[in-house]
Amino acid sequence: MASDEEFLKRSKSPAFTPVQRVKPAESPETPVEKAPDPELGLEIINQRRYTSPEFMQLEWERMWSKVWLLGARLLDIAEPGDYAVTEIGRESILIVRQRDGGVRAFYNVCQHRGNRLRPCGLGSTGAACSFTCAYHHWEYELDGSYRRIPDIDTFPQGRPPYGLKEVACDVWGGFAWYSLADSPQPLREFLGPIPQHLDAYNFDRMAQTRDITVEWNCNWKTSVDAFNESYHVQGIHPQLLWYLHDLDIQIDCYEKHSRYLIPFGTLSPRVRVPPAIPEPIKTIMKGAGMDPADYDSPIAHVRRDVQKHKRALGKAQGRDYSRLNDDQLTDDYHYLIFPNLSLNVHADDFWIFRQRPHPTDPDRMFYDIMTYELIPEGTEWPERVAHRSWQHGDKSIGTVLDQDAANLPGVQAGMHSKGFGGLWIGRQELRIRHFHKVLDDYIYGPAGRPPQAP
Repeated sequence: MASDEEFLKRSKSPAFTPVQRVKPAESPETPVEKAPDPELGLEIINQRRYTSPEFMQLEWERMWSKVWLLGARLLDIAEPGDYAVTEIGRESILIVRQRDGGVRAFYNVCQHRGNRLRPCGLGSTGAACSFTCAYHHWEYELDGSYRRIPDIDTFPQGRPPYGLKEVACDVWGGFAWYSLADSPQPLREFLGPIPQHLDAYNFDRMAQTRDITVEWNCNWKTSVDAFNESYHVQGIHPQLLWYLHDLDIQIDCYEKHSRYLIPFGTLSPRVRVPPAIPEPIKTIMKGAGMDPADYDSPIAHVRRDVQKHKRALGKAQGRDYSRLNDDQLTDDYHYLIFPNLSLNVHADDFWIFRQRPHPTDPDRMFYDIMTYELIPEGTEWPERVAHRSWQHGDKSIGTVLDQDAANLPGVQAGMHSKGFGGLWIGRQELRIRHFHKVLDDYIYGPAGRPPQAP
């Protein structure tokens, strides 16, 4: 890696040039225009919002119970009676495919004595004709209405006036979404530009290859921040500098959500240009069907040549790239769907990192990893992977994510220190500042937070 002095010299030389990007007219569906940077000020972000139980409660009352949240993949609840259980905070939600083909969501709780109808945990899925409470055998139809209450004549007051309490549910992107709000804004309005950006990808042709939950010793926002900026790549992920350009990243902030576009298949200006193609870039070339041994052009041309190669061979390989622009064939289009979904979206796969708050402890969270890979047309689909969960440190989740996971408990511990005055945010971390502005809009209203508030 270049020294600071070498890097400064290189950054002022003609060789330090931005990567070539597609123009708006060259992108058939996904917008690529740079969004104007919002004016968000330079204020320090108060660290107490990461540690305070009081702020955690405000988040629950004013944000988590108002937004739309990712629930279940529709392929996992394909037939009438198929269901999936998801969790947010203290709540467990039952998402059910209806007999008419629709999808509805309910609080996963019996109206008699509060027992869970289905075991809690993200891995709880199955098929049912009805839902029977194991405690006293109160039974509910798929639509949440009562089917049978044993000895109903012994209840002078009759049955509760409704069946399972329903929560708002809608679908987009191959997933069921839910909201705990009594009258949430429509899902498409909440998502804003996200469907226009991502509908071009072949999500319906992608099979799930990972389904993992890891409990981390940090606040959920500590994790969101880590996946919301690329400034830390040169710090804890130096190996990534050999196949991505970490200093020419387009950042776009929208009303609630944000993204950055990271060029892959190229080198960071922080490293010296090697005499041979680095192994990480060779891996990208091989994944596209290219033989690095036969490549004799400069390394700077690899990214464009990988794009051309995939464009030329995609159809024959059963991979439809017709709705994607050339940069989408190599680069990482990284989105934050507020409040807690980080998406790494690529032509042949996409990753969802979901950060969920612990029910009671602001210093803990649940980190969900869901990865999907494109299945070429004519290829048999693999079996759906089983959900697994463990504590941080029990198993590896991959080199890069292990590096993040090892770092975040120290960040969280530092948030409690008297020696730390709050988050000092730079331009490369604009999405963090934007994320906290959107959070403040929910907690305190668009007029802004009161003085000294976390």
